[in-house]
Amino acid sequence: MQDPIIRISNLVYRRGINIILDNVSMDIKRGSIVAIMGPSGVGKTTILRLISGQLYPNRGSVEVNGKLISGLSRQDLYECRKEIGVLLQNGALFTDLTVFENVATPLREHTDLSEDEIQERVIDKLNSVGLASTGDLMPHKLSGGMARRVALARAVIMNPKIVLFDEPMTGLDPIAMSSVGRLIRETNDQLGLTSVIVTHNVEQMKKLVDYCFILAFAKLIAEGSPQALMHSRDPAVDQFMNGRVEGPISFSLQNEALGANAR
Repeated sequence: MQDPIIRISNLVYRRGINIILDNVSMDIKRGSIVAIMGPSGVGKTTILRLISGQLYPNRGSVEVNGKLISGLSRQDLYECRKEIGVLLQNGALFTDLTVFENVATPLREHTDLSEDEIQERVIDKLNSVGLASTGDLMPHKLSGGMARRVALARAVIMNPKIVLFDEPMTGLDPIAMSSVGRLIRETNDQLGLTSVIVTHNVEQMKKLVDYCFILAFAKLIAEGSPQALMHSRDPAVDQFMNGRVEGPISFSLQNEALGANAR
């Protein structure tokens, strides 16, 4: 059996006196699309930051491609991050750069490619997301779905092994949402990526992902295929997956405020 490309083992992460993640373990298979789901403020984005080495656990471990993230030197962590693409909420394009320059930025920062090589690779990636003719446009000229596709092209321009998506569907209309979801699937499979998606969007994830992890109460409360989790008998899982108001997961302004810090 192939080793997972990401292995999170008995992870504990605290912010001050608050325990954000308590003894969480996940194995993420190579080539898969995986969702990390759960109510607001349960530490989903924190897991992405732990995978990329922006944060370190208080206890437990995070291994990426066989490398213990907390044990890497600064230089080795820098090299490891070249194998990880990131798509942030709302795309996070540089507003004063053209589409072409947005996508080219990682190549200019992290490689010694010639201008001809950069141009060839950027055009290829823009073409792969259906935006070959948009290179001269500024981000404010793009629709929400187009901006998200440009952000995806930028996330994969370094040919990473892993792409981390933080709420990639936020703010999109239903058609754009479906288009971006299909593009994530196609890009993942064509490039042989492993994609990790943090999201609240249960309906889209049922169509897109291979496997889900659900967090609540600082713990991993369930994992499995979206279809299996939809029929879970666990009250908290059933409540989240089916959008039920009543259940063990309660909403309060205080918890939401704490959650903003956790994210």
